[in-house]
Amino acid sequence: MKKRVIIFLLIFLATQFVQSHEFWLQSRKFKYKIGEEMVVDFLVGENFEGEPWDLKKHKIEKLELSHQAKHLDLKLQIKPDAKEKLKYKFTEEGTYLLSMQSNEAYIELAPEKFNDYLKEDGLDNIIELRTKSNSMDKTSKEFYSRYVKLLVQAGTKTDDSFKKRTGMRIEIIPNQNPYVLKSGDYLQCQVLFNGRPMPHQLIKVWNKIGNTTFQQNNYTENDGTIKFPISSRGPWMVSTVKMIPSEKPGADWQSFWSSLVFGIE
Repeated sequence: MKKRVIIFLLIFLATQFVQSHEFWLQSRKFKYKIGEEMVVDFLVGENFEGEPWDLKKHKIEKLELSHQAKHLDLKLQIKPDAKEKLKYKFTEEGTYLLSMQSNEAYIELAPEKFNDYLKEDGLDNIIELRTKSNSMDKTSKEFYSRYVKLLVQAGTKTDDSFKKRTGMRIEIIPNQNPYVLKSGDYLQCQVLFNGRPMPHQLIKVWNKIGNTTFQQNNYTENDGTIKFPISSRGPWMVSTVKMIPSEKPGADWQSFWSSLVFGIE
């Protein structure tokens, strides 16, 4: 009986991973006055609809707030037990970049679940490798980690903090400051892995209008860039995932999840 329960839980967790694998940071709003406090939510889910990420179960390796030449380590300010897990009060005008890197987690997925996940996220190179090795019908063992960003604006004075390179293994960098854009403009982003442009990479762009989420799929150009229209006001997210054969023992694959969130007002 106990063995059956364990097997059921493993299947349930694997299904939850496939159905709820996007991860992002989101503030309650995106533009602040000096002296106002930002509350940041750590969310996981699908369709840009999230639930709180369990900060007791999952570990954060790095959490840094960047504004021009200043870099503030906020890792120790996280309160896993609190309803509002991270708060920050703005004292200077400007554009702020909050970047987070998680620890590496492990998961096993049944063949059909893993193959569906690969198709959904455009990981054709992994499908090709599994096909060539006759392993499409084999359970996958995977290490995965998150590398995410949130851009917010304090006051009316903007700056170039939005395009800071964090040095994380995978990151999405906007080429324009979202807080000088309006509905009808275009935003270009560059996607890097190990500091190099990622060509022909599937990128998902999400935006919310009221309670409705809209999603579009884009592929990066040879220089790792994508360009898309800002069609409405509200929250926006750009996300992608890169997978490679595992660089260390214990798993078959390693995946690196990235997202960038900002708001258009």
